[in-house]
Amino acid sequence: MTNANKLVIDLYTRKGKDWAQARSNEQALYEREWLERFMALLPACGNILDLGCGCGTPIASYFIERGHQLTGVDASPDLIEMAQAAFPSQTWLLSDMRSVLLSGRFDGILAWDSFFHLNHENQRAMFDKFAEFAASGAGLMFTSGPSHGEAIGEFEGEPLYHASLDPSEYQNLLNRAGFREVMHKFEDPDCSGRTVWLAQKI
Repeated sequence: MTNANKLVIDLYTRKGKDWAQARSNEQALYEREWLERFMALLPACGNILDLGCGCGTPIASYFIERGHQLTGVDASPDLIEMAQAAFPSQTWLLSDMRSVLLSGRFDGILAWDSFFHLNHENQRAMFDKFAEFAASGAGLMFTSGPSHGEAIGEFEGEPLYHASLDPSEYQNLLNRAGFREVMHKFEDPDCSGRTVWLAQKI
């Protein structure tokens, strides 16, 4: 199953426009409460790094409309092209979050519904990236699974890989990377069952 994570970028590359259309068909921004919690950790007009930004809608656009500056990173050319067209004054980078090169530090780092497509080894390595990219006091928010394991979902009839570490390992990784846990919730019923982690750089 672990090899399936290599197919995630290929799937979003081929099906990026389909994913964007499916997301736009959803009526409610079910993430809203978590986006507000994340934003409460940021300064006004803060600089946000969105890893796995997709087409920029609806999450990046939520922050842009409230005065924040976005740097979005995604490995799907179609999704980055759509984000650039919709929000040309922001920064959009076609890159894998695992290898993206960035200058400067950010007031907030978001990896919503993207980080959990990485395998266990890659997830562990990302905490060094989070620390590298985070300014002092920066907010960090990502979604995971509720327990250690791997799972295969599907999109457009094709397999879509997900993985999660154990919650205690996430806590240890956050601590080692210099973040304090602010809040986490397992399978939040008010957020379409997402397991969400919110932390802040010390």
